Amino acid sequence: MTPRDVVFPPGRQALYERNRYSPAIRANGLLFVSGQVGSREDGSPEPELEAQVRRAFDNLNAILQAAGCTFDDVIDVTVFMVDPQSIFERVWSVVPEYWGAAPHPTLTAVGVTWLYGFQFEIKVIAKLPESTET
Repeated sequence: MTPRDVVFPPGRQALYERNRYSPAIRANGLLFVSGQVGSREDGSPEPELEAQVRRAFDNLNAILQAAGCTFDDVIDVTVFMVDPQSIFERVWSVVPEYWGAAPHPTLTAVGVTWLYGFQFEIKVIAKLPESTET
């Protein structure tokens, strides 16, 4: 088996090693990014919802940047929200700060009952730039 081509954002490798997963994997010209939450550097949740969503996007963007991508390279997005009926509008008020102009990536939104103490999680698939494809 070929070893996984893992992408780590700067300064957070210990968090991923502690939790035993890879933040992102390069494969076949694509970048598969694990779900990102609004965690601080120590892994604890950002307490306020809008700040948590911003930090989740910032954490996502750090991984994209480490792989040579931007959010413009994102093809597919999956978001998870605890109690989406009550928080969706608040979450979606933050999204335009990061989303960019149309056409937008595809999106699947999933309501869940538990996210390890978080209220929002985002995972994506992005197209790698030609020079970094493996």
